[in-house]
Amino acid sequence: MTPYQCLAPFDWSALLTLIQTEFAFMEGRIDPPSSMHRLTAAAIAEQAAQAEVWAIGTPPIACVFLTAKPGALYIGKLAVAAPHRGQGLARHLIDLAERRARALGLPALELQTRVELVENQATFRALGFVETGRTAHTGYAQPTSVTFRRPLAPTV
Repeated sequence: MTPYQCLAPFDWSALLTLIQTEFAFMEGRIDPPSSMHRLTAAAIAEQAAQAEVWAIGTPPIACVFLTAKPGALYIGKLAVAAPHRGQGLARHLIDLAERRARALGLPALELQTRVELVENQATFRALGFVETGRTAHTGYAQPTSVTFRRPLAPTV
């Protein structure tokens, strides 16, 4: 299962369905609701045009969005279809993100997850990420998101 970059023309609705299906468990667990509710196939196509979208499988069974930011490659919308979990697909996509960060000259990976999603936090810690901060969505007094970062080890 090799990751491939999603480029136009592509079935963006298949990626949207994957993300919506795999993020559905958050419904009622996180506040505010996931940005996934505002995501469209056109927005995914725009992400692919402006940054990067990668997937595994046809139709996609795993995906990730990668966006270069100052000082880090930001990982977003990491999703693995439930029947395919436990096969290392998320790790493959994180490894891909590390290769892409190196290719872009970026020294770290960064991502965010919601405060309530402690199982996601445990997974990211197991993948070598460390918590670097907490932020609140507009209108919230308490933190709603946890930021994680993984510095890239120097290559020899």
